[in-house]
Parts: sequence; C-alpha cells; structure tokens
Amino acid sequence: MSITQHYLLDTYRARQQGEAPPPAPGTHDWQVMREIRDHRRFRAVVAGRPAHRRIRHALGRWLHGRPRSTW
Repeated sequence: MSITQHYLLDTYRARQQGEAPPPAPGTHDWQVMREIRDHRRFRAVVAGRPAHRRIRHALGRWLHGRPRSTW
C-alpha cells in the first residue's frame, strides 16, 4: 500500500468516526529535518565538538588532505 493510499484510507476512517483528518503526507517533513539537525547540533555541543559545518570540514579534509580555513 502506498503512502497516498494509506492516507486516503485514514481520512475515510476519520470521516466515518467523526474525527479530524490526519495531516497530508509530507506536511511536516521540513520541520522534522530541522528538529533532527538541531538535535545533532545539541549532541555535538554536549560531546564537546563543533556544532556547525562539521560535514563541510570533514569533506574538506578528505578532499584536500588538510583542514580548510573557517569562514
């Protein structure tokens, strides 16, 4: 069953039971991604690592063999 079919089935069931319909698929995707990013930054700070541009710095070290200058 696809996501769309599942959503339509849930909407139908909610309507039959007089409940509010569920949010459409993809409605909160960006919010979830921001929360994941914030949680990773928080964990980095708690662990004593830099909280930003970690991936870019790692790729710079991997590609160029030396640390890249900070911006």
